[in-house]
Amino acid sequence: MLAVIELGWNQFIVRKGDVIDVKKLAKEVNDTLSVEAMLISDEEGKDVKVWAPLLNGSKVEFKVLEQFKDEKVRVFKMKAKKRYVRNIWFRASMTKLEVLNIA
Repeated sequence: MLAVIELGWNQFIVRKGDVIDVKKLAKEVNDTLSVEAMLISDEEGKDVKVWAPLLNGSKVEFKVLEQFKDEKVRVFKMKAKKRYVRNIWFRASMTKLEVLNIA
């Protein structure tokens, strides 16, 4: 069974047991989170349930595994012929989630 969900303006295809990284959520480690699915399907794609925009009564349950910072990203800005140069490093805060159940 797989599901398409939306978390933090991003869409993810998840299966039971998958571990995904999303933008930081205001949850503690070992907390559970429940999200409605946008699409639910079996592995072969024969039994598909779609609703616009969400499936009422569908639930995808997650467990928060970790709060961490992502890899460093270089943000470089330059304006030609103006002697303007900026070099900044950025690390996004992320949350690691494990899919417990799709219903």
